[in-house]
Amino acid sequence: MMEHSFTNAKGGSAIGVRVISRCATREIVGKNRDGSIEVRLTATSAGSQDANDELIQFIAEKLGVDAAKLEVVAGSGEREKILSIEGMTAQRVDELLFPA
Repeated sequence: MMEHSFTNAKGGSAIGVRVISRCATREIVGKNRDGSIEVRLTATSAGSQDANDELIQFIAEKLGVDAAKLEVVAGSGEREKILSIEGMTAQRVDELLFPA
């Protein structure tokens, strides 16, 4: 398994995310060299609240959890963000986002 920036934390995990905005579709592009995931969103600005909301909704759908379990905990106004996921280990997040 590739090294990643997914981290187990009390009650869940955290992942590094790099957002590419103004895309035609939402998708997970893959993992970056630093282990963060790269995500394409339709929002007009990666640092906007719209992008944060879209990111949370999209990743929640991919993980099959309620969006209320996710939160942008760092980088909310930036392209590079840290997303926390309550109640799910980093290994499980990796398995769901990048199935073998």
